[in-house]
Amino acid sequence: MVNYRYAGDAHERLFASYQDDSDPFPTNVTACFPDREHRREEVALLQELLFPTCWNAPELVRDELAVLDQLDDLGTLVKAGICPYTDGRPDETVSALIDSLPRIRDVLKRDVEAAYKGDPAAKTYMEIIRSYPGFLAISVQRVAHVLYDIGAPEYARELTEYAKTQTGIDIHPGAEIGEYFFVDHGTGVVIGETATVGEWVRLYQDVTLGALHFEEEEGQEHALKKGYKRHPDIGDHVVIGAGTKVLGDITVGDHVSIGANSWITEDVPDRTKVYIKDHPTQERKRYD
Repeated sequence: MVNYRYAGDAHERLFASYQDDSDPFPTNVTACFPDREHRREEVALLQELLFPTCWNAPELVRDELAVLDQLDDLGTLVKAGICPYTDGRPDETVSALIDSLPRIRDVLKRDVEAAYKGDPAAKTYMEIIRSYPGFLAISVQRVAHVLYDIGAPEYARELTEYAKTQTGIDIHPGAEIGEYFFVDHGTGVVIGETATVGEWVRLYQDVTLGALHFEEEEGQEHALKKGYKRHPDIGDHVVIGAGTKVLGDITVGDHVSIGANSWITEDVPDRTKVYIKDHPTQERKRYD
């Protein structure tokens, strides 16, 4: 494996951001948790860099040069992941990703806030960072989205597929996700490549932001067309209930609430509630 050496200032910005943390974000550098051996190595390094006090990495908070060393380790792994897919300039791609980590950390802190405010069961920010599947899924996707945008979409997909195996939440790295995003419970959630999601959006389990139908590639038998818009755009301050399917190149406006098990294939205007009015009638019969 060819080593990577980072030459930017992300370690300085990350180290400074650790010092700026305050309650309710975890700041106790003496906390020690049981190791999780099943984590993919680059994801484990990312978790430590993004929230060191939650992942047994107090040295990152104490020593700026330790942050730089860890960025080099991360960069070496990411470079190794990118190289099989391209003959381009992987060092530049890796540097661009690492440069983005302080910004990603800031956005993820807002995602933690959204999860805490949006879930009555949430007790602490630490709990969300360490145990919420939706937070793991969006943490990996936000990193993968940068890779997708700067020319490493295949490796980006590897990372989000790993997150799916851990969480049951499938967010394509191409999807554009706004700030203060929260997936509650999360199992079965799917967000497609060309979907966009605004700020303060909350999804529940088994929600799909997917395609309604697929176009065929002209002149190629059995081949589907690529690179066109086929997933929905979701506005700001939207709640989408469990089991709902929002399908196709449609727009869901701002301040929209969609009830559980809805089927949405047309635009939804701002400030609208959508729900199933007549639920199926259930019958009960005693048996001996």
